[in-house]
Amino acid sequence: MGAGTAPRRAVQRVRRGAHAGKVVGMTTPHDLARLSSGTPEDTEPAQRPGHDGRSGPRVLVIGATGYIGSRLVPRLLADGAEVSVLARTPKRLDDVPWRDDVTIHSGGLGDADALRSALREVDVACHLVHAMGDSNDFEREERETTEAFVRAAEEAGIERIVHLSGLHPEGEEDLSPHLRSRAEVARIMLESAVPALVIQAGVVIGSGSASFEMIRHLTTRLPAMVTPKWVSNHIQPIAIRDVIHYLSAAATVPLEGDLADGRAIDVGAPDVLTYGDMMQIYADEAGLRRRIMVPVPVLTPKLSSHWLGLVTPLETGLAKPLVESLRSEAVIARDDADEVLGPPPGGRTSYRDALREALRVPHGPARPSLWEGADPLDDPARLLPSDADWAGVRPPTIGRVRGGR
Repeated sequence: MGAGTAPRRAVQRVRRGAHAGKVVGMTTPHDLARLSSGTPEDTEPAQRPGHDGRSGPRVLVIGATGYIGSRLVPRLLADGAEVSVLARTPKRLDDVPWRDDVTIHSGGLGDADALRSALREVDVACHLVHAMGDSNDFEREERETTEAFVRAAEEAGIERIVHLSGLHPEGEEDLSPHLRSRAEVARIMLESAVPALVIQAGVVIGSGSASFEMIRHLTTRLPAMVTPKWVSNHIQPIAIRDVIHYLSAAATVPLEGDLADGRAIDVGAPDVLTYGDMMQIYADEAGLRRRIMVPVPVLTPKLSSHWLGLVTPLETGLAKPLVESLRSEAVIARDDADEVLGPPPGGRTSYRDALREALRVPHGPARPSLWEGADPLDDPARLLPSDADWAGVRPPTIGRVRGGR
């Protein structure tokens, strides 16, 4: 490559059969259909092409290698969507069972050319990524990245944006930097010319979720603990199964009525609990003795995050924004998700039932070494091989009830 030559952005077109795993340059499904049928370049095809004849929406998933995205992609495929993903490290998708069913674009949100290419001929963009405060000015960086994404989505003429955000009290000024940034990202998307459905969720319950792993390690390792004031704050958790349902539904629900211009939709379990309640219920479901908690007013979020670093495998850079966000209550303000998106099969999952789904392996979840032992479609609460390295680390158990699991 000579000096001054722009790097070439490779877009991987992964297909079945003789072409499986091959890179087919910048060719799109539209191009292939046009060339094979002889349709002139300036003529629209009579029927939109798709992978394996799929007739559902064309959905781009940004964040497909993450905890939520790795479970959402197989759900979208099962629902008939034509799925593409934008991944900074496509190699992380080499072993996933759905790799041959999606189009893989190499790049991140900071790569304008990759983003524009990924948004070509897309109906829906599912935006699932968030900064976790790992830079000195992450709020500015996330705002600028979001603004660039929205501009690219508007220029591409896509039909809708689906974004996963966090529950937080409306109008509260004392939000943590993490929650404040998430609220700002949601605001930018909702003000976009592209209708945005912003799914706002609280603590996600499922093996591998950072919030769940924090509860699991704290409760398992500490039969007695001094706790910060935020353990008394109210939270409406949600099962990973239900999060995936609402996100998938948001990709296809008709944009009519008060959804026509986009809006935020709060989602959660039927339970409203304190963080302390959540740990005690976990202890009960995991066969542990009731935990002793002594609240103290001097345990700041910074001290709490360092404390968490001692008793959980979560890195301080991840634990700190999670802990800081717990100082705000996370409860549904407008409970109409089932009305506008449709309820999950069997109804919303209670917190206790969500724990049971995540804890079916005795003494805590175990990571499957191969994808053959995982089922992200029908069993999203269990660990996947692609989950973070710290997920599924089994903490030493103190204070187990005799005969407990």
